[in-house]
Amino acid sequence: MSYGFQMVEKDYFVYIKQDNDKYVILSLYVDDILLAGNSKEYVLAVKKWLSSNFEMKDMVEVTYILEVKITKDHSKKLLTLSQKPCIRKIFERFNMADCKPMDTPISKGQTLSLDMCPKTLQELDRMKNVPYSSFIGSLMYVTRPDICYAVEFVSIYQFNIG
Repeated sequence: MSYGFQMVEKDYFVYIKQDNDKYVILSLYVDDILLAGNSKEYVLAVKKWLSSNFEMKDMVEVTYILEVKITKDHSKKLLTLSQKPCIRKIFERFNMADCKPMDTPISKGQTLSLDMCPKTLQELDRMKNVPYSSFIGSLMYVTRPDICYAVEFVSIYQFNIG
């Protein structure tokens, strides 16, 4: 990539092009590109350069990317991201569509220990039928800051590694 883009050091798939007070952020995922910037004209110039160098289809205003719904309120200068449909699918897949939400997934001071893991052959056999790892793995792709600690917290116990 060129045209003045600099790769973000911590993320090899995000690039930034800046010219004084104008900037464009380019996020790349396989064959999808998402552009965001603070100047419509600057974003359009980048799109023009991209389309002259690569075969591409301009979707204009994005509403979904990687199961994230993007909503813009231009009057309030507000951008909202939501994964409700994705989360709903995960909970339906694991027969938890009717579960009750909690404000805090883990209470302060909550601990888990290896003593809580299944130990007997009967307990281990029963747990084989619980899609615990699949559920935790599905939640790892949900961009919800309010659950990321809880998901990490319980994931370390899925293989009795505590």
